[in-house]
Amino acid sequence: MAVSAATVSAALSLLQRRGRLASMAAAATLSYSAASSSLGSLRGPARGCCSAVRGYSSEAKAGEEELRVRYLDDEHKGIVVLGINRPHSKNALNKNVIKMISKVLEALKSDKKVRTVICRSEVPGVFCAGADLKERAKMHSSEVSSFVSKARATINDLANLPVPTIAAIDGIALGGGLELALACDIRVAVTSAKMGLVETKLAIIPGAGGTQRLPRTIGVSLAKELIFSARVVDGDEAKSIGLISHVVEQNEEGDAAYRRALVLAREFLPQGPVAMRVAKLAINQGMEVDMLTGLAIEEACYAQTIPTKDRIEGLLAFKEKRPPRYKGE
Repeated sequence: MAVSAATVSAALSLLQRRGRLASMAAAATLSYSAASSSLGSLRGPARGCCSAVRGYSSEAKAGEEELRVRYLDDEHKGIVVLGINRPHSKNALNKNVIKMISKVLEALKSDKKVRTVICRSEVPGVFCAGADLKERAKMHSSEVSSFVSKARATINDLANLPVPTIAAIDGIALGGGLELALACDIRVAVTSAKMGLVETKLAIIPGAGGTQRLPRTIGVSLAKELIFSARVVDGDEAKSIGLISHVVEQNEEGDAAYRRALVLAREFLPQGPVAMRVAKLAINQGMEVDMLTGLAIEEACYAQTIPTKDRIEGLLAFKEKRPPRYKGE
């Protein structure tokens, strides 16, 4: 039977895609071979429950840390917490915060000790109010374009971080703040949280992934409705439309979403590290293509787990009826 040129082209394209995905999956596996030396330089002395706490504030006022990075210890070992800390501006994203987040993500993505990342706020009642409009008002048009491009690239880096990411929304998440949360794999919010892409109120549109990630999360029609109206939803409504995965009542400490995120993160810790990375890669890449190509992506990613020591350890642990001791190898 004759084979059409279109069929041949499609087959070649599929094979090429498989090759690319195999390379990406292999890269995800190889990234576990050694921890990032740049991350090592960021670690500090142990403090209580955290193996390290580091603040980033190259342009902040003395005594302030606009981004706090915590490496948790004990039963939470492997969890890294990124906390935005700009209390006087409701955690608005300025150039400095975007720069610092970018720097931290670059270090985290190649550290095999990092198993899950939680994004949260260090400021009660707020996750992130969006872009820093006071800073924005002082920018020239060319500066605005440059800043938005950098913010978009940084949030993309968060979305592409190879380990699971969780946004703990303990307050308002508007504009760029919600775009930051949308880039995380899982979102947890309190019932009193306020979330929305409100940029059309300012005669602009979401520019850091919101027009793409919101419809992929809640559906095209509803995403259009929320963006066109600049509507803000609370935690209960966000859960009902699929914007968040979990909703909880706020506690007296104001960190109920963060605590729920910690519980989730702990569920991820016992699993095989390499498997977690390639599973995320398979899901992310597969959601952008048709089912046939998605299955080819899954095949390429699965192949990367077969030669790992962790797979053998998992089988041995099952046979010996004991918890596995995975090393990410």
